[in-house]
Amino acid sequence: MANILVIEDESAIRRVLVKILAEESKTYKLFEAEDGLIGTEMVRDQDYDLVLCDIKMPKMDGVEVLEAIKKIKPEIPVVMISGHGDLETAVNTMRLGAFDYISKPPDLNRLLNTVRNALDRKKLFVENTILKKKVSKNYEMVGESELITIIKNIIEKVAPTDARVLITGGNGTGKELVAHWLHEKSQRSKGPFIEVNCAAIPSELIESELFGHVKGSFTGAQKDRAGKFEAANGGTIFLDEIGDMSLSAQAKVLRALQENKIQRVGSDRDIQVDVRILAATNKDLKHEIEEKRFREDLYHRLAVILLNVPSLNERREDIPLLIKHFAAKIATEHGANPKQFDDKALSLLQNYDWTGNIRELRNVVERLIILGGVAISEKDVKLFASKS
Repeated sequence: MANILVIEDESAIRRVLVKILAEESKTYKLFEAEDGLIGTEMVRDQDYDLVLCDIKMPKMDGVEVLEAIKKIKPEIPVVMISGHGDLETAVNTMRLGAFDYISKPPDLNRLLNTVRNALDRKKLFVENTILKKKVSKNYEMVGESELITIIKNIIEKVAPTDARVLITGGNGTGKELVAHWLHEKSQRSKGPFIEVNCAAIPSELIESELFGHVKGSFTGAQKDRAGKFEAANGGTIFLDEIGDMSLSAQAKVLRALQENKIQRVGSDRDIQVDVRILAATNKDLKHEIEEKRFREDLYHRLAVILLNVPSLNERREDIPLLIKHFAAKIATEHGANPKQFDDKALSLLQNYDWTGNIRELRNVVERLIILGGVAISEKDVKLFASKS
């Protein structure tokens, strides 16, 4: 059932709009407001899938209503209703976020098509929001230790800016998770998040992967291809394991940072890009600079904000929370009920030497859930979580 609010001060036109929509579909539930003030309050108090709003009204005109709705519930599509003399204003409302406008008297087909399209957009918005929440759950940062609290606080401050962040830490500590959080809490969250594992791409292909190439630029380049920087335009690119990037690729990344421009391999044409760069490494980049394997100027460009993700051994107090989190998640994946870990089992796991960090802990929890008893005991841990 789609809730549609009609805000129109002329009762005759309001009744016509309501009648047309009611006859169009039994799934439309219609609401009426006789002026902008009442309509705005109704939007504040109730959820609507679409608002049809007249432009010229007493007390509060349609432009003011549109601006108010975009502040209160920006996801609601608003269709403006304009008289002949209001067309210029109606066009201007599109810049303010209106979905569309309909002229008086309303053309039946135009009205119904606009309503269907607006409702489709609202449905898509809801689906995307649900999907994004699912994605966010996959990258939930679990922990209440002092070190993790510091990381979370830094993310809250840094994420809304476009500052570049260099994330350091050992393998399996959760550097990718931090990058996802920085993106999802940023102004670019509606844009793409593009990940590049620099260690997994052969050095001879890394430039093509990052910046794209033109047809014939090298053997196998059979057609023009956009790179990751172009794909990330308007969003975030995450360069994981950047310490493994070749020096020639580093030089091009430096140019992209300095000028917001890239060139595809084999081309001399500049392509403008608007990308926030996050980078991560498990290497000591200062040592890599001394060994001439990493550019010092690139390091200083990337490390505007330095974020070091602590090892699991440095945040042992978070282990029980992480175990509970992984147990619930793994149970869902296996279609089973979560298993409980008794106190002795938790204590034993807290005192392990977690060289593989969070990734290793998750693997051990999954192994215990599959092989252990109904409740995971100290004996299960000794039998199935052995690190020898």
